[in-house]
Amino acid sequence: MLRTQGVPENQIDMVISMMEKNPELFKKIAEEIQEKMKAGVDQNTASMQVMQKYQDELKKLA
Repeated sequence: MLRTQGVPENQIDMVISMMEKNPELFKKIAEEIQEKMKAGVDQNTASMQVMQKYQDELKKLA
């Protein structure tokens, strides 16, 4: 999916690496994004809100 959106290959590799290091965090992020979307928030806004919430943990994985 990221490739079809024009994301550079090195960034895709970084995201995959981060997901492999802590899959539970990414599961939790995905679930929270889905909850916000069910409450009527658009996907981009929901993603940004949840990613900001977990910003410190994501920085540690990068």
